[in-house]
Amino acid sequence: MGRLDAALADLRALDALAARDTRLTRIDPRAKLVVTLVFVVVVLSFERHAVAALLPLAVFPLALAVLGELPAAPLLRKLALAAPLALMVGLFNPWLDRAPVTVHGAFTLAAGWWSFGSIVLRAMLTVGAALVLVAGTGMAPLCAALARLGVPRVFTVQLLFLYRYAFVLGDEAARLATARRLRSAGRRPALDSYAPLLGQLLLRALQRAQRIHQAMRARGFDGELRSLRALHWQARDTVFVCGWCAAFAVLRAVDLPQGLGRMLLGCCR
Repeated sequence: MGRLDAALADLRALDALAARDTRLTRIDPRAKLVVTLVFVVVVLSFERHAVAALLPLAVFPLALAVLGELPAAPLLRKLALAAPLALMVGLFNPWLDRAPVTVHGAFTLAAGWWSFGSIVLRAMLTVGAALVLVAGTGMAPLCAALARLGVPRVFTVQLLFLYRYAFVLGDEAARLATARRLRSAGRRPALDSYAPLLGQLLLRALQRAQRIHQAMRARGFDGELRSLRALHWQARDTVFVCGWCAAFAVLRAVDLPQGLGRMLLGCCR
């Protein structure tokens, strides 16, 4: 059950990172959210065989990680969880799209390999940007920012509860796994024992959720998200949004890797 404990520890680490005072956390969550959404749209707007043109966009999540003083290890572990899904999505592209594409001189490569690389790169860029956004902001400020941007309250409240109840479900699963391991002397469980374990997990998580709901009602929760830190839009937030949006527009309009390659080839000649 070490994997589950490690996953929960990584989630808690994201919350701890977002609670610090850094240059990234001082930026209004709405500004970071808008810029990240624009970034995702720009990444998805490239044609399906684009690979090199997407590489300069990696500067955005890297720059935010530096501003937020975020450690690489927990982010890379979370990013690795999304890699198999991206690989499975584009796994058959090299066999389905066999059209030859000239790479350099007489060397050709099937177009499916380019679309496969593009899918994986897009997934890493978008998931990486989302991870940096959460680690540099926190789920509660992000949900508050969504509410201030006009997202329905029912969605923002459910999103925050979904994130918080992941810890509840994970803690209950960890307790059940520990109890099973102690009673089985370390032996692997039989396949028919998983159904009762899942049933017990559902019942215990439901009971825990009911107790949490009663505690929230006793403290006056009425469905409205309230934050101790009010959102204040400042001049630096405007500069942050305008600067990154302008950079995305330039990177979308100009193929920098191709231009640099032609420049280097011209200098070599």
